[in-house]
Amino acid sequence: MDLLPEPDCVGAEGGGDRDHSGLVPFRALKRETIAIHGGHRIDPTTKAVATPIYQTVGFGFDSAEHGAALFDLTVQGHIYTRIDNPTNAVLEQRLAQLEGGVGALTVASGASAIHYAVANLVEAGTNIVSVPQLYGATYTLFAHLLPKQGVESRFARSDSPSDIAALIDGSTRAVYCESVGNPAGNVADIEGLAQVAHRAGVPLIVDNTVPTPMLLRPFEYGADVVVHSMTKFMGGHGTTVGGAIVDSGNFDWEREPGRFRMLTEPEPSYHGVIYTEQFGRAAFVARCRTVCQRNTGSTLAPLNAFLILQGLETLPLRMERHLENARTVVAFLRADPRIAWVNWPGLQDSPFYPLCHKYLGGRGISLITFGVVGGFEAGRRTFNALRLFTRMVNMGDAKSLVTHPASTTHRQLTAEERRKAGVQPEMIRLSVGLEHIDDILADIDQALRASEIRPPMRARLHGGEAH
Repeated sequence: MDLLPEPDCVGAEGGGDRDHSGLVPFRALKRETIAIHGGHRIDPTTKAVATPIYQTVGFGFDSAEHGAALFDLTVQGHIYTRIDNPTNAVLEQRLAQLEGGVGALTVASGASAIHYAVANLVEAGTNIVSVPQLYGATYTLFAHLLPKQGVESRFARSDSPSDIAALIDGSTRAVYCESVGNPAGNVADIEGLAQVAHRAGVPLIVDNTVPTPMLLRPFEYGADVVVHSMTKFMGGHGTTVGGAIVDSGNFDWEREPGRFRMLTEPEPSYHGVIYTEQFGRAAFVARCRTVCQRNTGSTLAPLNAFLILQGLETLPLRMERHLENARTVVAFLRADPRIAWVNWPGLQDSPFYPLCHKYLGGRGISLITFGVVGGFEAGRRTFNALRLFTRMVNMGDAKSLVTHPASTTHRQLTAEERRKAGVQPEMIRLSVGLEHIDDILADIDQALRASEIRPPMRARLHGGEAH
């Protein structure tokens, strides 16, 4: 199986200095180029230019000895699509190259990626420390599911490094944050969080879904593991669910052998392999694949990998348009007296602007949250009146999307939990798409006008038609 992809190379057919494999070293290429060519080479047998979809359950062995070597993880090759697949391998190499890591694992969803990244390090009696601003399903995993397995999740008072540091102890196995919180819109101080995590001898895991590696590469600021929901911006078209884990290869697991025995000592579930010895810098992602995914099977289908590869090719261009439209929508909302507040980290008076400037180059994001004058009911009417925006719980689509987090993604949380996560009752979250900006603004304007129109008194009192 391809547990050790070629992170130093990108398949670019034509031009550039090439290594013995005929591939251009990817570190010499820009991310816009990697998004198209990373991990791919022309098929040597058919000469197909597009990445093939290997829609197969498994792969043949040359002999008993060959099969044994594959299962011993001593040779490269494929065994079974639940573990890996050639189509997925291209996507994994492209993701590793985009983020600047040593390897990646694609899985069935972003939720699976988060679960595997944490489960790969914890056991009963240990804990993780997290920022409070989290996507709703991530909070539920940490607050309710992991504790039932004996793993404590500690939520800091804020996302500041000092509040995180106060909760780390000898049983901590990782620090977790979202690079940009969904839907809170906060920008995490990745460098500061990495420093406090590393001083305590634990890795920093970062969900980089919102900015994508086109805007931010957390490894450049000290993060150790990155997770993605590829369902969002990477896929970009609302058709495909998928997730990914990317390993920086920079964390020294052997420095804390007592903490990370699963990587530094023989693995009983895989005939005694010692991952740090067998896979070196790629130990973390190799164990994610052969222990977490192999035994619980949250596998990305090859067709889905193919579809996400198509999305990645246009990711750089789409992110530019997302941000251009978002900036204009923010300016429109800020100038409108019907809007009570706007939260967007690219605003110079935002408390997150200094971090947005540091980590996102001041460019902001395509997610915008705001409140309508009149509170919850006015916000609800605005939400219901939108026509171009699709009401759904996704983001990063080519289409503009809108959701009311308190009613949907964070509905299962208590009011206090929602407050800590940065979700206000009246909050509306926009994921600004790629449509013409005039049409986007016109839809928001007509929805705000509709929110100001109240039904006649008799209808409000009796719930019926006015006569």
